[in-house]
Amino acid sequence: MIAGRRARLPGMSAPTIHDHLLPYVDKLPERHAEAVELVVIHCTELPDLAIAREYGERVVHASGTGNSGHYYIDRDGSIWRYVPGTRIAHHVRGHNPHSIGIELVNLGRYPHWWHAGHQTMTEPYPPAQIAALKALLAQLRQEFPRLRRIAGHEELDTARVPATDDPSVEVPRKLDPGPLFPWAQVLAGGGLARLAAPL
Repeated sequence: MIAGRRARLPGMSAPTIHDHLLPYVDKLPERHAEAVELVVIHCTELPDLAIAREYGERVVHASGTGNSGHYYIDRDGSIWRYVPGTRIAHHVRGHNPHSIGIELVNLGRYPHWWHAGHQTMTEPYPPAQIAALKALLAQLRQEFPRLRRIAGHEELDTARVPATDDPSVEVPRKLDPGPLFPWAQVLAGGGLARLAAPL
């Protein structure tokens, strides 16, 4: 079922969040809000939200679950919640139990993710998408009292893989959200610190 909800934030317009929970969401482990300390920014590296949804619904784990972020933000700024923040989603190696994943719809390196000659990300993040992200981050700060850190996917998953066109060359397994992501704009006034930076 798809539903919209609007939360109230003092001094800020509350984001509209459309709930479109994944079919397997009840199989994901539950956690307390206090467990969440980190938000991880991803980009889908796919053409659109519909295809990202297809990837998210794929069951790839023995538990009957798949790989997905908690929230997806489309290019027009619409926000979709696929997994509640009080459940552990599979979105980043080694950090799932204490993090929330936010996916921004963006082509990234699609469709040649690991081609050595296709490692430049060229699609900018639209203003509406970044504004929605900032509003969502403010909302999450309200819901998760220990949320203080933010990181890009590429900072946490630094593995390299053989290039599809030349196995003698290694390329980053993950490169999102990439060099076009406006970190300074997103961090300004948001109360979150980059994971590598001191509080």
